[in-house]
Amino acid sequence: MHTHERYMQLALTLGRRGQGNCWPNPAVGCVIVNQGRIVGRGWTQPGGRPHAEPMALAQAAEAARGATAYVSLEPCSHYGKTPPCAQALIDAGVARVVAAIEDSDPRVSGHGFAMLRAAQIEVITGVCADQAAQDHAGFFLKTEQGRPFVTLKLANSFDGRIATSTGESKWITGPEARRVVHAMRARHDAVMVGGGTARVDDPSLTVRDLGVARQPVRVVISRHLDLPLMGQLARSAREIPLWICHGAGADADRSKAWSELGATLLPCGTDGLQLDASDVLQQLGQAGLTRVFCEGGSGLAASLLKQDLVDELIGFTAGVTLGGDGLASIGGLAYEALAQAPRFELCGTRPVGGDVLHRWRRA
Repeated sequence: MHTHERYMQLALTLGRRGQGNCWPNPAVGCVIVNQGRIVGRGWTQPGGRPHAEPMALAQAAEAARGATAYVSLEPCSHYGKTPPCAQALIDAGVARVVAAIEDSDPRVSGHGFAMLRAAQIEVITGVCADQAAQDHAGFFLKTEQGRPFVTLKLANSFDGRIATSTGESKWITGPEARRVVHAMRARHDAVMVGGGTARVDDPSLTVRDLGVARQPVRVVISRHLDLPLMGQLARSAREIPLWICHGAGADADRSKAWSELGATLLPCGTDGLQLDASDVLQQLGQAGLTRVFCEGGSGLAASLLKQDLVDELIGFTAGVTLGGDGLASIGGLAYEALAQAPRFELCGTRPVGGDVLHRWRRA
């Protein structure tokens, strides 16, 4: 592996530490190297500030002068709530900046590199660009399309069921798989479920037993706000963010009750008898989310797939069969031809406890 690639892989790994913690900002990593020695490491901090570059520069101190900075995204060039990172690199006296990928935010795109070059700093781009594009996909989607990246996770029986004919669903997969799901939740800005799942399962949708300080936002899609006011979500709404996406005609008393419990209400457009999944994601993007982890149920999963809004599929498959009278993991899609169904590309499979984890990406 080329030296530039080796250090960039480290910068990307550091950047991923910020995933789920720094929205609406991108999760960036930075490594500063002087004469073959790493003198500074940084990543975007919780809440999105400080950015990765000032964190690494503070660690490097005087050793940043004449050094090479490896950054997983183009350094910002605009004055926001903090001065631009491109200026911080210039002021620190670095000799070279190696960046994975250009920022697609029009306020930055290309300007950060131009600032560095104008200050006589050598700029190299495109190192590990494919990996960086994947890591920053949510930030880019929010900038370019106004919506977050969507991971759809389903835990199924071997024959694609999420419950028996009587509705029993706890637990199809084992404790090891559930622990991995908690780690996945932690790397997303929000965990999302449909109203039916919230009513039937009474979930808390939190990350547990991993020592996580900052919980993801809990998002529930409920057109009529008909969710249990005494459930786990209601009881914890003041402590952990709970956002409910609902339709315009939702009952005023229910709206008032949920607001008083501490929930944030997001009115969304409708598509026939249900909320429009595309508008739901636009509202979540406007609210700052870049990465959403959807855990079903079957109706919400079908809505997202039908509108081609799923970027990554994650399946946990258990060695149990529940039969045709069990609840299908995805609701009706009414495809008449196989060609209508979107194809995903396999990224990897591995055993997790007694189950199989498989990941698929948008082709």
